[in-house]
Amino acid sequence: MTTAVPQALTVKDVMAALRVSHSKVYDLINTNALPSFTVGRSRRFDAADVTAYMHKRKEDKD
Repeated sequence: MTTAVPQALTVKDVMAALRVSHSKVYDLINTNALPSFTVGRSRRFDAADVTAYMHKRKEDKD
C-alpha cells in the first residue's frame, strides 16, 4: 500500500505561487491566514494549504 506524502513548499515557492513578496508571506503566517510549520529553522507549507488559501481568496472575491 502506497501512501502519498504531501509536498512541503518553501517561502520562496509560496512567493512564486502567489506572486507576493517575502514580507507578505510572513504577514500571512502571522495572521494565521496560511498555516505553516518549521523544519529546523526553515519555514515550510503544505502544498494543499496553499491551494486551499488560493481557492478561499477566490471565493471571497466572488
